[in-house]
Amino acid sequence: MFEFINNDDDRGQVGIGTLIVFIAMVLVAAIAAGVLINTAGFLQSQAEATGEESTDLVSERIDVTTSVGIVSNASEGNLSSIRVGVAGAAGADQIDLSEATIEAVGPNGQENLVFNQSSIDGGDATNISANEFGVQEDDEFVTADDAILDGDGQLTIVLNPESSPFGSPGDAFGEGESTSLAIVSPSSATTSVELTSPDLYEEDNEAVRL
Repeated sequence: MFEFINNDDDRGQVGIGTLIVFIAMVLVAAIAAGVLINTAGFLQSQAEATGEESTDLVSERIDVTTSVGIVSNASEGNLSSIRVGVAGAAGADQIDLSEATIEAVGPNGQENLVFNQSSIDGGDATNISANEFGVQEDDEFVTADDAILDGDGQLTIVLNPESSPFGSPGDAFGEGESTSLAIVSPSSATTSVELTSPDLYEEDNEAVRL
């Protein structure tokens, strides 16, 4: 019923076979452990990156503090500029407005606006090129190096009411019209704002709340 190995040479062969199987099992276990460790490290890195992105979407957000329009000619009912005051959300780090984009929908269509990289002649909003926006600090247009929201500081995004999607040359955004803006920070945090112009302007050069 049982087979006994009486030959010493046969006993040695059986022992070597068992050892080989044991070593193979150890190698397989080591490889599996290495795969698990690498996978765990990858998942941890991915989770950290996802967490940082989620935090940025919440904290690196742009808050809108004011929104006004400057009347060019009350009798014609048009604006000379649209001005949106912005600041960084509570706890936000520096936010580079030159890297931000604005998704705008208005009476004249839809456009994605980017920062105006060149100087704006005469400081006039109507000189802002189509599909672009300017940034002002203390009523002066700034370059990309200074278009930074930092701490409690505030800047003003300036839009041309005579360019698409707000209006067209000679037919600027004005009385009773509405537009919506989605201001997207460099970290992709989005702030939405609806701007609606009053139905009637009273004076030239007055600032009206939008």
